[in-house]
Amino acid sequence: MSQGNISPKKQAILKSVEYHQQSLIRMSDSIWNYAETAMKEYRSAEILADYAEKNGFKVQRGVAEIPTAFIASYGSGTPVIGIMGEYDALPGLSQQASPEKAPLKPGAAGHGCGHNMFGPGSLGAAIAIKELIAKGELQGTIRFYGTPAEEDLAGKVYMARAGLFDDLDVCLDWHPDYQNKAGTQSSQAVTDYTVTFKGKSAHAAADPWNGRSALDAAEFFTTGINALREHVKPTVRMHYVYTKAGDVPNVIPEEAAVWIWIRDSKRSGVAEVSERMKEIAKGAALMAGVQQEVSLNNGLYEILVNERGAKVLQENMELVGPITYTADEQAFADAIMKSYGIEPQGLDGEIQDLEPHKALQGGGSTDVGDVSYIVPEISLLATTAPYKSPWHSWVVVACGGMSIGHKGMLFAAKTLGLTMVDLFENDTIRKEIREEFIRRKGDETWKAMLPDGPPPVPPRND
Repeated sequence: MSQGNISPKKQAILKSVEYHQQSLIRMSDSIWNYAETAMKEYRSAEILADYAEKNGFKVQRGVAEIPTAFIASYGSGTPVIGIMGEYDALPGLSQQASPEKAPLKPGAAGHGCGHNMFGPGSLGAAIAIKELIAKGELQGTIRFYGTPAEEDLAGKVYMARAGLFDDLDVCLDWHPDYQNKAGTQSSQAVTDYTVTFKGKSAHAAADPWNGRSALDAAEFFTTGINALREHVKPTVRMHYVYTKAGDVPNVIPEEAAVWIWIRDSKRSGVAEVSERMKEIAKGAALMAGVQQEVSLNNGLYEILVNERGAKVLQENMELVGPITYTADEQAFADAIMKSYGIEPQGLDGEIQDLEPHKALQGGGSTDVGDVSYIVPEISLLATTAPYKSPWHSWVVVACGGMSIGHKGMLFAAKTLGLTMVDLFENDTIRKEIREEFIRRKGDETWKAMLPDGPPPVPPRND
């Protein structure tokens, strides 16, 4: 990277991230050790909010009725640029920073999606921008969003329902990956339901004719869902588990429940399949002679891609330049992939070419999608694990707790900081980003796919 090709403001961004890098790494490692799951990220949120406050941000804690959600703001007036940070872990993925599978605590949670790096990396970029605003070199407002519960419970959707993103001009995020890319591909929309059947218990041997089996209905229901798979579009995905199916074999179950997720490349497709699912639930209840209840837990929109924003991000990734690795880091990457059972292909720190947007072929879902229907959203992927790593696995946990993950996090902080300089300074870029957002959104009106009432915050028990 040639500093001579970078403006003084962007040079200041790079220097700021380098100045704060040890603190960012310490926060990332602390959050990695805490490994707190959805809506329970008390220490993780606190360490980020405290560091933002220490660096001059005004912090609002417990926003949207979520104790672990917060907003850190600095500056005044427009433009208002937001950047998001996640910090929730996944259950059951505890792992040491080791190339062999070795949990820190068997059965405990771990950061199998790299969110321990996500929050500190985004905050590092926000702090660098704040410092330029404080010097009078940029005008406007920088806002860091501490967004919990991405893996489950849809934290950003509750924050969006509370109107917390409504006044943004542009919003940014990043996500750990095995390549460095500007985000030009969407995600899947998803709805999350619980289907409950209620019947009548009886002795399974003495008088089964007096019972009405809720489990029979649940099995009829999942049989119907599996038959439906033949009659949906290739982009549709349906997954379920039984969460209640009786207690002992000699009692006819009076209650059974199925937890089901339905995904498609568009929210409209999810809505269509969800209606079919509800009809199958009714039919299953009729067949078993029981009652049924279908409850919405939450739902997520697909990401509304912004190619103009991705182009700005791409230019700044190329300014930052590729991530370089030591021989020890490459050896760690090869060893961990061999241990997992996948052929090692090394670490890919290169800057990938900007891809054109194309139809979604599969993949996961994220509550970033809901934000992208409210404000133009720009997403970055940054290498924090070996090429073709299995995500949501102990491999990602291990790499996120050592230098491979740290390097990706710092790369993301620098790239996002440089990109925000352009967004603050260039009215034309912001206008073009907004115009594409309006065009892609069309007539779609965003509405939170959430049940009525407050977020499902579990009791704090630490």
